[in-house]
Amino acid sequence: MNSIRAKISGIEAYLPEYILTNDELATMVDTSDEWIMSRVGIKERRILKQNGLGTSFMGEQAVKKLLAATHTAPEEIDLLICATVSPDMLFPATANIISDKCGILNAWGYDINAGCCGFLYSFYTVANFIESGRYKKAILVCGERMSGMTDYQDRNTCPLFGDAAVAMLIEPTSDVSLGFKDAIMHVDGVGRHYLYQTAGGSLYPPTAETVEKRQHYIHQEGQQVFKYAVSRMADVSVQMMEKHNLKAEDIAYLIPHQANLRIIDATGRRMGLTNDKILINIEKFGNTAGTSIPLVLWDFKDKFKKGDNLIFSAFGAGFTWGSIFYTWAY
Repeated sequence: MNSIRAKISGIEAYLPEYILTNDELATMVDTSDEWIMSRVGIKERRILKQNGLGTSFMGEQAVKKLLAATHTAPEEIDLLICATVSPDMLFPATANIISDKCGILNAWGYDINAGCCGFLYSFYTVANFIESGRYKKAILVCGERMSGMTDYQDRNTCPLFGDAAVAMLIEPTSDVSLGFKDAIMHVDGVGRHYLYQTAGGSLYPPTAETVEKRQHYIHQEGQQVFKYAVSRMADVSVQMMEKHNLKAEDIAYLIPHQANLRIIDATGRRMGLTNDKILINIEKFGNTAGTSIPLVLWDFKDKFKKGDNLIFSAFGAGFTWGSIFYTWAY
């Protein structure tokens, strides 16, 4: 057994001020508050409206708050990874831009793109770096400006997405009863047919034609995504419970990806959890992709007690899906 565990020792968030409500969306497309709430459970979402600001701006704000809250100097950080599907630009990495803006000069890092599983994949990665013993203070930033790729003429996707960033300080602990315990990760590639952004990469570089055809926005075939998400998020969460002989009473909380209230409910039922053990904030923040799980952690951090067993579970573009078993460490 590894004598070092990776623990979250601080977490802070940045949320844009602008709140886009369902009533405002109803003035833009043929939808209504009742239609959105009954299908996905979202009431409002935060939107970064200012021109010239992107994911790195939100990540910068979250990291600066984190450094102040944990009394950590920028030069103490030796690794910074950013999970995002909405980078400032294709290169350089948004992680590098955030490091520069925050005065983090002694770290290396890069971006991870795993869709809505961005937090799971990146936390698993950072945990392995910490448990190797080579890194003492790592920052994981999960940030998304989903509004930049959302088509506000598409009534099926525009109610779903919001913007946010969360930064976590991750450090080693010798108490192996706490921190990161295990991860189960999957990807099958099937999702490339059902959830994607057509243009902007090397396959279809941006042209006047791709812009005119609105190919730089999120394309989602909702029924197919829902079908896969319902089964796979639930399956991998139950698999994690069985692997570690966890009963429903052993789990303090399930923290699921905040994509759809019906998917969350189905996952909780498969795990045998009561509603009070399932943490949800989708109503006020919408789907912030890979940022959604850490945004729940930040939003509910005052509820957690040292030693609480948590299950993180997500499903996203790719398709990617997975689960993490984590024990709260402070």
